[in-house]
Amino acid sequence: MASRRIAVAATAPFGADVLERLAARHEVVQLLTRPDRPRGRGRRVGAPPAKEAAERLGIPVAQPARLDASVELAADTVVVCAYGLLIPPALLARGLWLNVHPSLLPRWRGAAPVERAIMAGDDETGVTIHETVEALDAGPIAAQRAFAVGPEDDAGAVYARAAEVAADLLDDVLARPEPAFVPQREDGVTYAEKIRPEDRELDTERPAQELVNRVRALSPHIGARLGDLIVWRARVGSDGSFEPLEVQPAGGRRMAYDAYLRGRR
Repeated sequence: MASRRIAVAATAPFGADVLERLAARHEVVQLLTRPDRPRGRGRRVGAPPAKEAAERLGIPVAQPARLDASVELAADTVVVCAYGLLIPPALLARGLWLNVHPSLLPRWRGAAPVERAIMAGDDETGVTIHETVEALDAGPIAAQRAFAVGPEDDAGAVYARAAEVAADLLDDVLARPEPAFVPQREDGVTYAEKIRPEDRELDTERPAQELVNRVRALSPHIGARLGDLIVWRARVGSDGSFEPLEVQPAGGRRMAYDAYLRGRR
């Protein structure tokens, strides 16, 4: 397969994963990413994960605070993956923009498709490669592939599988001189809203499986909350109750829930 000269627009860890996979197969000549910003408890300024990956790979990085006609593109084809900024029409008109979205569009358009799919108890999701348009995740589809979500898969596992599938799909799409696009269905549209603080709270009055799905959806990158505990792993107990398995007390480290309970005695 001949490599293709491309730019990548990515910021988050999922975008960094896809970037690394693409760089192993194609000539990635530029990364567009968000500016460095404060991160972690100390709020020290740090680079986005995609920038860290690009610097390891020797890929030139551009970090415009906003996108407009002044932004220079180093390639006519740009792959967008977990970037976080809307692409204005002035830039969309200057090349082929392909968006990598980790869901089976039109289901779960929006900011948190993996998390919302797991919260909803979906046993299948996938990856869609579509043309980037002004409307949110609404562009015509170039490629799509489904995969199963196992009952114990958390968001980290699903994102890793999605990155692998995305790289394979992009190989096929980028190999075509002119990708063929099919409009998205008008039925079945759902939206994956950004994760809010209240989405992290575990209400023990809710069904146990719903709570376990919430924990899976927010692990290992965000964390569900049970009072002052962050819950990273959980299961439905033999009696049908919600059972935390791995937790993190405020200011502490991750530990088995049994060890946490022993420490409180």
